Amino acid sequence: MLNYNPKYPGIDDLIRKAKKRMPKFAFEYLDGGCNEDVNLYKNTKEIRDIELVPYYLREYKEPVLKTELFGHVYDAPFGVSPVGLQGLMWPNSPEILAKAAVEQNIPFILSTVSTASIEKIAEITEGKFWYQLYHPAKEELRDDMFKRLEAVGCKTLVVLTDVPTFGFRPRDVRNGLAMPPQMTFKNILQILSHPTWALSTLYYGQPNFATMKKYMPKGLNMKQLGLYMNETFSGRISQERLQTIRDKWKGNLVMKGVATAEDVGQAVKFGLDGVIVSNHGGRQLDAGESSIHTLYPIVEQYKGQIKIMLDSGLRTGPDIARTLAAGAEFAFLGRTFMYSVAALGAQGGHHIMNLLKIQLKQVMDQVCCEKVEDLPKHLKRR
Repeated sequence: MLNYNPKYPGIDDLIRKAKKRMPKFAFEYLDGGCNEDVNLYKNTKEIRDIELVPYYLREYKEPVLKTELFGHVYDAPFGVSPVGLQGLMWPNSPEILAKAAVEQNIPFILSTVSTASIEKIAEITEGKFWYQLYHPAKEELRDDMFKRLEAVGCKTLVVLTDVPTFGFRPRDVRNGLAMPPQMTFKNILQILSHPTWALSTLYYGQPNFATMKKYMPKGLNMKQLGLYMNETFSGRISQERLQTIRDKWKGNLVMKGVATAEDVGQAVKFGLDGVIVSNHGGRQLDAGESSIHTLYPIVEQYKGQIKIMLDSGLRTGPDIARTLAAGAEFAFLGRTFMYSVAALGAQGGHHIMNLLKIQLKQVMDQVCCEKVEDLPKHLKRR
């Protein structure tokens, strides 16, 4: 029996609770997209335009959520997306989610700009985590990160492609969380009015870019930190860099931020193991396509040649079912997990993972689908 808190049976319940517990600047950093949030809302809406067909009179057994990916059988076909500055949104959140993920046997992806280090997450997960690389401008920094990942047993590297420049996010600008960041008097008042967040932050320490700490000059003020991050991550991914990474990295290699079939073709050409179709949760290009619309031509051309996964816009178990029915082989969610941890603290990871499994299983029961890989057979064709 999967346990979850019945007071919070839906994502909207968790969002409302999280909003009450988080300072406004932290909630808006998590909740917002870029520019006018067009693609943020379009992502979820267009996933929910997908309809599934039930076959009630077929022979049917209990659905199985287990899914094989890169030689490992996970207990569900979804995982935890990389999220930057997680500890700012809720203290200790990357550690909470990593621990829950390894115990629930689903993948957890650590971001280069998260607030937990490679070594800390490796300790929690016994090396069973994925790592998302923001490609640095200096290749020696990238190579040193590779050595650290190999030393702790990380087997899957996710190369991020869709941040050639940081997104323009009006909420973050108003809240002082743009680059360079600044702590305003208004933000201080918000912290004081959210004592649980404040006390937790005091206990776990001020959030910082833990993986990057080794490389950063000491004593940077906020403005200098912003300049350092902008200069360090000006390393746009090119075909040459992708080839170099493939040559150096001996484990599973995934490209995230894919938005065209052309880029997937390059991933196949360079021998990558998988792609994550994503538009960074609507945080980078407001004028782009939704993630699900990007997926269709990629599945049509490259299914079977490379593992095709999807991130951006998913919030619930039915969203996961729709995404898998549309042809993705695995799904990743980011905000959903963060809302749950912000709402429920240390219990938030297991709560939302169990809830998503229950919701996904209910959809599969309803449409009479026994295996995750059979969900495309239930897609209503238009």
